[in-house]
Amino acid sequence: MNNEWQAFLEKNGARCENGLISDFGHPAEELAAARDATVITPLTHLALFECAGEDAKSFLHNQLTSDVNHLETASAQHSAWCSAKGRMLASFVLYRRENAYRALLYADLLAETLKRLQIYVLRSKVKLLPLSGEHVLIGLSGAQAVAALESVGLTPPANPLETTEFSGGTLIRLDARRFILTVESAQAAACWQALCSSPASPVPVGTAAWQWLDIQAGTPWISAATREEFVPQMVNFDKIGGVSFRKGCYPGQEVVARAHHLGRVKRHLYRLHVDGPITAGQSLTAPGNAELAGGKIVNAAPSPAGGYDALAVIKEDFVDNGTALVELPGVRILS
Repeated sequence: MNNEWQAFLEKNGARCENGLISDFGHPAEELAAARDATVITPLTHLALFECAGEDAKSFLHNQLTSDVNHLETASAQHSAWCSAKGRMLASFVLYRRENAYRALLYADLLAETLKRLQIYVLRSKVKLLPLSGEHVLIGLSGAQAVAALESVGLTPPANPLETTEFSGGTLIRLDARRFILTVESAQAAACWQALCSSPASPVPVGTAAWQWLDIQAGTPWISAATREEFVPQMVNFDKIGGVSFRKGCYPGQEVVARAHHLGRVKRHLYRLHVDGPITAGQSLTAPGNAELAGGKIVNAAPSPAGGYDALAVIKEDFVDNGTALVELPGVRILS
C-alpha cells in the first residue's frame, strides 16, 4: 500500500495494521454491513502485476492452468500457477487490459511469484511489472453496487468475470453483487470519495469484511500460508473455470490432468463455521491424534454471526465421520 493512499484512508477513518485495513472503527458493524448492505473497501491484501509484450499470451498460456489463449478482451478468468508437483504456488484473477494481461493475487505472494516467473521468461518477449505501487484496488459489494457505479459514470459489466475499462482503470465484475476496481493511484482518492458520496452510500469496511464475502461466495485464494498445499481441484478451481483440461503443457499439468481423469482427488473444499478464531494454513486433525491430518484451512475471516467462517480442504473420509472437525470449537460444515 503506497503512503499517500494509506494517509488518505487513515484520514477517512481507516485503521491500518501490517499494511492491511483492519477496519474503519466499527468492526462488528462493518461485518454486518457486508452481509446486509452495500460496502466499499480498500483491497490492500491483494496486489496487481502486468505481463506485457509480444509473447505475453503464449508465455502465460504455457505457465498457468487456465486457457489464456481464449481470454478475450473485456473478460477475466480464475487461474493458478503450479509447481511441477501440481501444487498451487499462487491463484489469480486474470484479465486483459488492451494488449497486456494483468493479474490480481494475494499481496504476500507478489514478490516471490514475479521472481520465479521471471526465470521462465528466457528469450520470450515478455515484461513482468509489479503495478501495486501505481494502482489501487477497491472492492464494492451489495445490492446497490451497480447503482453506485453508474452514479459516478462507470459502466458495470453485465456478467460475472467480465470487465469494462475507464480512464485510469478497469472494473471487474466478480459475481452478481461484487466488483473490483483497479484504479491509477493518482485517481484513487477521487474515485473513493465519489463512490462514498453516491446515493447508494456504501459503508467503508475493512479487509476482514471482504474476505468474509469471498468465503460466502466460495472463492478461495492462495496465500503465503497455503502456498504449495493444494492441487487446483482441491479448491474447486476446475469448477470455476480456473483449469483447462484441453490445453497443452504447463508446470504440474500431468499431475493435475491425471487427478482429473482418474478421479484421485480425495480432498475437497468445504465452507465451515467455527466458534473460535482460525487462520489460513491451520491444520485440521483427528481427535486425540495431532499427527493425523484431515485437512487445512484455506481462508478464514470473522463472521457477522460471531465466531469465524472459513473455506477448508478436507479429506472425504474425515467429513463422513466428522473426526477432522472435533478439535475445532463448535465447528459445523455449512456447505
